[in-house]
Amino acid sequence: MKKNRIKILPILVVGLIPLIIALVLFLFNLSEQQAKRVVDDFYTYEQEGDFSSSWQLLHPYMKDKFTKGHYIQDRAHVFMNHFGVTTFSYEVEGAEKIKDWKMEEDRDALNEVYMMTVIQTYKGKYGHFDLYQKVYAAKEEGEWTILWDYNK
Repeated sequence: MKKNRIKILPILVVGLIPLIIALVLFLFNLSEQQAKRVVDDFYTYEQEGDFSSSWQLLHPYMKDKFTKGHYIQDRAHVFMNHFGVTTFSYEVEGAEKIKDWKMEEDRDALNEVYMMTVIQTYKGKYGHFDLYQKVYAAKEEGEWTILWDYNK
């Protein structure tokens, strides 16, 4: 009986190592996937013209810049009325983890932030054009939120 245990032990150890590695990789990528998800949710709301829901996903620093009513009115006015479009398509590229990132010089640094590039494609009265923007996702009170860069 003892001989069988000795034979099984190396098999268990060899079998557990890949599982442990897979678990560590999964947990390491979980934050990145959640950050990408909030960016995708944000631009899906924007695409649908649901600016009230997209505003809810903004980080408190961003909400300091825009009241909800102003944000809703301004986004609809600029992107839909001025561009002459009813919607747009978008892509989210990359996800780079950044430590101690600041939205603005006079703001506190945020510890864990992911930077992505969002490409919005508009087809409107002024032709087809793409808008590229760096978008940042950071956790605030356990929830992933959206920020933009205001550094000069």
